[in-house]
Amino acid sequence: MSRNPRRKTAEQPWLSAAQLRAWRAFMSVQMRMNYEMNRQLQNDGDLSLADYHILNALTDAPDGRLQVSALAAIIGWELSRVSHQLRRLCERGLAERIPSAEDRRATDAILTKAGREAIKTAAPGHAALVRRLFFDSLPDELLAPFSAALEHVEVSINFNSSLPPTPR
Repeated sequence: MSRNPRRKTAEQPWLSAAQLRAWRAFMSVQMRMNYEMNRQLQNDGDLSLADYHILNALTDAPDGRLQVSALAAIIGWELSRVSHQLRRLCERGLAERIPSAEDRRATDAILTKAGREAIKTAAPGHAALVRRLFFDSLPDELLAPFSAALEHVEVSINFNSSLPPTPR
């Protein structure tokens, strides 16, 4: 028996009404936020949301450097998608690809000075948009439980999905 009575099993494959409501709300928010963030990043910094994901992950990495496979795991993309997007960033001088210092069979992605400047330029407008569209309408008392719920889902995804777990 499931620890959570709200969970559906293989015998009951459909979402409950409450689950369906939450799922549809999540999907609607995700799609609209992706659209709005992409639009803002294009207008403010000539970056796509995909560019921003990679540059942001590299910004958070020690020395702005990650193995491409680790980068893929962090942002939750397939390795081929990261490679294609990274190639585009390299063509624009925002990142570089070099043999990994830790494993010569692997490739590292490195944030360039131009890439750091691009994300530094785009980040304030991005943060303002996220605050305005996402957080301003969320009551303060719901922020902690909302964050906790998302963290629980993230842990489940890390253990039950086809991608490698997100490095932490």
